[in-house]
Amino acid sequence: MSRMLEEIRQQPVVLERTLSGEIRRVERFKRLVEKHKPRLIVLVARGTSDNAALFGRYLLEITTGIPVSLAAPSIYTLYQAKVDYRDTLVVAISQSGESTDTNLVLERARQQGALTVGITNESGSTLAGLAEHVFLVRAGREKSVAATKTYTGQVLMLYLLVHALGGKIRIDDLQRLPEWAQMALGMEAEIEALSERYRFMDHAVVVGRGLNYANAFEFALKLMETCYVVAERFSSADFLHGPIALVEPSFPVFLFSPSGVTWPSTADMLARLSGLKAETVVITDASNREAADKANRLIRLPRRLPEVFTPIPYIIPAQLFAACLADQKGLNPDRPRTLSKVTRTL
Repeated sequence: MSRMLEEIRQQPVVLERTLSGEIRRVERFKRLVEKHKPRLIVLVARGTSDNAALFGRYLLEITTGIPVSLAAPSIYTLYQAKVDYRDTLVVAISQSGESTDTNLVLERARQQGALTVGITNESGSTLAGLAEHVFLVRAGREKSVAATKTYTGQVLMLYLLVHALGGKIRIDDLQRLPEWAQMALGMEAEIEALSERYRFMDHAVVVGRGLNYANAFEFALKLMETCYVVAERFSSADFLHGPIALVEPSFPVFLFSPSGVTWPSTADMLARLSGLKAETVVITDASNREAADKANRLIRLPRRLPEVFTPIPYIIPAQLFAACLADQKGLNPDRPRTLSKVTRTL
């Protein structure tokens, strides 16, 4: 069994440990920002952490109304720009805390007047030393190159950040996430059987929208780095603006499809894909009863989930699929070719 699969299975415990271990720190931060709420939030990250940041952008804007930007590190590392960060919260997200450009952005932002937060899995990291406030993803050491438990831990920390900023995220609801993660893990045998069908897949598209848009990026990244599948990722809206021309009969398209505000556009897309005879696989939950009639294959979690909390339980079946598909292909997902656990870029 791969370390990646082992670490996927650890996620309920990681989520519970992170929530219980960080709630007091989050409540202290909440009291601080109540006195002076930021006018802007800037998130900075790379790789899987950048996908968590993309989720954070949607969640923060939807629930707090504060504008959110995703930092472009080259503005600082290559162009040496100076940015006015007064009244701005800058949040750096890094599994290792050693991403060179992420840390440089955080350091410059603090020098230029920002309130700074670091979200990392490593308490002794450079990032933890640079940020004024540190929130720890208590995942334990992640040994597989492909990040899984740290991604969902970072997503959880972003829910907690929303809570601190006064958004309508209740701690009681977050305490159900470990249970929902365990429910998703219960689908492992079903997903392993499904993955066999895609043993020879070498290209795919992953689609998500709104709060699950980031999951489309993260699932595609896992397919690329562990299975060497060329996986493009789109929102359902962007996919219709040209990339749908890629689709031909049997072309695999994976879709994150909760019920709720994003479902009507996703349902329309599934109808279009059906007309093109694409191979569609939908990840959803028991609240979406229409999906079974519109998809070729269905990964449906057996409980009804509030849309705002679907990103963590929805990404777990996708992680399982990538780990199982790598095994089907005879690949080692723990050691993807040319990759290392810590990547330093400028």
